[in-house]
Amino acid sequence: MKKLALATLPLLLSATFALAQTPKEIVVEGLTAVFVEPNPERVKELFSPNYIQHNPNFPNGPETVIGFATNPPPGFSYEIGNVIAEGNLVAVHFRVVGFGPKPMIGVDILRVEDGLIVEHWDVLQEEVTETVSGNPMFTPAVQ
Repeated sequence: MKKLALATLPLLLSATFALAQTPKEIVVEGLTAVFVEPNPERVKELFSPNYIQHNPNFPNGPETVIGFATNPPPGFSYEIGNVIAEGNLVAVHFRVVGFGPKPMIGVDILRVEDGLIVEHWDVLQEEVTETVSGNPMFTPAVQ
């Protein structure tokens, strides 16, 4: 029996590590659960109870994002573009409709600790469709 337990240990360890998500995966899953395919229960699992919010329009704590996932505004959409991660910081380029009279382009920056989203910063601006360069402000993620 002891030999069997020792023989299965590498399998158990590799399965455990395979389940661990990177900060980038956690953030994409978290933003998807809030904005793309709202899932308040998953939001509660991914956002820290001590969530720090730097957007001046929202309070600290996960209640606002849980509330948003519970009852998103009609016509709201959030499209994830390129995602960049370094260490425990993740930046997400996005396009959002329904936060104002015009679509907005922005970047969410989130910090992950111990598998939870713990802090958020963002920048937003109204989308300009006719640019001097002819390039759009937002493009879907580059694979």
